[in-house]
Amino acid sequence: MAATTSTTLNDLFSNIILAARYTAAESSLLQGLITNYEIGNVAGKTIQVPKYPSIAAADLTEGTDMSSTTVSTSSVTVTVGEVGAQVLLTDIAAMGAGNPAQELGTVLGNAIAEKIDSDIIALFDGFSGALGAAGQEITVADLFKAAATLRANKVTGAMAAVVHPFHAYQLSANLTNTFANPNGGDLQNEAMRNGFVGSIGGIDVYQSALISVDGNGDAKGAVFAPEALCIAMKRDFNLETERNASLRAFELNATAVYGVGELDDSYGVEMFFDAAL
Repeated sequence: MAATTSTTLNDLFSNIILAARYTAAESSLLQGLITNYEIGNVAGKTIQVPKYPSIAAADLTEGTDMSSTTVSTSSVTVTVGEVGAQVLLTDIAAMGAGNPAQELGTVLGNAIAEKIDSDIIALFDGFSGALGAAGQEITVADLFKAAATLRANKVTGAMAAVVHPFHAYQLSANLTNTFANPNGGDLQNEAMRNGFVGSIGGIDVYQSALISVDGNGDAKGAVFAPEALCIAMKRDFNLETERNASLRAFELNATAVYGVGELDDSYGVEMFFDAAL
């Protein structure tokens, strides 16, 4: 008599793993916007990222030796830890209809991706620079203020904003004169057609529903350069299976080992605004 065993389900598990890894990689928004350190080959659970101060050049006098400048580094310590999620694939479910490989892969991949993004979003509250106030709606002018703040802090490269979807709505409404689109410019047209806020003042604007809304209806997003925050990845998404015979099921255990931290406080601005429609 033929039996369904872990061996006969190998292909199914392979598909679940591939789907889960793909979902985790595709679903994490924040990880692609900050500095990434791959530390799988580094011993220990912490890394120290050195920070070098800026120094000033000076005019020179012919025939006179230059004076040296003492450079003293500081460092940021990032500690890694485990995160995980588990689902059960019962024998009955494995025999049933549907596509468990895609469905469970999506569930597990999303769980790890959302945990990574949530941990990064929690760092927004640590920026000492901040704009906005409780009950105040965000405007396009606030993005330009954030951009000016970062440029004044010598940020020269890319900048990103991550805001709550209700913030994004307010920005789109502000940009299009409450969706009347009176001017018909490229950015206004894009906002009207696709709901994409776009690139404003040199800032690529993204929205995330993982930003929490407090009891007063306000939420904290941020505008930042990649050098403001970091993630140290010790072990990327991993999925292991384990048979639970008495339960007639397989445990699907998804884990990752990483840590997040703030690298440069002056390279980020907290955006605290009303998050209500």
